[in-house]
Amino acid sequence: MTTHLKDLVIAVKGAGEMATGIAWHLFQSNFKHIFMMEREHPFAVRRQVSFCEAVHDGSISVEGVTAKKVSSIDQIRTAWDNNYIPVVVDPGWDTIRAIQPQVVIDAIIAKKNLGTHLSEAKLVIGLGPGFKACKDVHMVIETNRGHNLGRIISQGCAEPNTGIPGNIGGYTKKRVVRAPCKGKFTSSLSIGALVKKGDVIGKVENITGKQLVTAQIAGVLRGQIRNNTMVKDNLKIGDIDPRGQIEYCATISEKARSIAGSLLEAILRKYN
Repeated sequence: MTTHLKDLVIAVKGAGEMATGIAWHLFQSNFKHIFMMEREHPFAVRRQVSFCEAVHDGSISVEGVTAKKVSSIDQIRTAWDNNYIPVVVDPGWDTIRAIQPQVVIDAIIAKKNLGTHLSEAKLVIGLGPGFKACKDVHMVIETNRGHNLGRIISQGCAEPNTGIPGNIGGYTKKRVVRAPCKGKFTSSLSIGALVKKGDVIGKVENITGKQLVTAQIAGVLRGQIRNNTMVKDNLKIGDIDPRGQIEYCATISEKARSIAGSLLEAILRKYN
């Protein structure tokens, strides 16, 4: 039996920044049967544009689209009926087996395959390195900034992880805020704060003492992890945007929009 485009059920693994951009774009393209799966304590830097924050706060709206935490199949269907995106705590992806979606998107961005496989749906798509098209997934989407960003790969793999953040405003590594040691991160600043080079953003404390977290460049604090989060040494905990546009904090990035457009194209290639 043919499934109409508007009736496609789409499962998204992860609900972080890139996954949110994808879900938002598909939802706005009239795919209303989307559900997202997250771990019990999701971790996001760009929290204002990450649907995984619904796990912590119950709900979150990004550019006019709302996601809410749910805990059952019935609640997922209720979410669809009420025009919002359900986010379920399901690190084992059991909901996929229960609902049997036509499309599965691995948007965890783990840089490796955590268990996604071809048999999960008629169309399985992986984002970034760690997947091989026609072996692990049907298609791979390139996530590395540059000429090939958003490219749909039907044979082979995405570019390997470089470990270098994308260039924004002429900065790569310096715009990323990292934990100076392991411990508990706290900050008195909120996302959207303007900082100068050398400003104290927060601190990481453990049994040996505390270390300050400072800005390496000037700009706007575009993203920051939740207060009182336990972190590992060198973990990415914040993001400073040198362009200084506060409104960028609450809007989907050009990278996420590019990848989301490619996901839409990939689905239309299969089902249109």
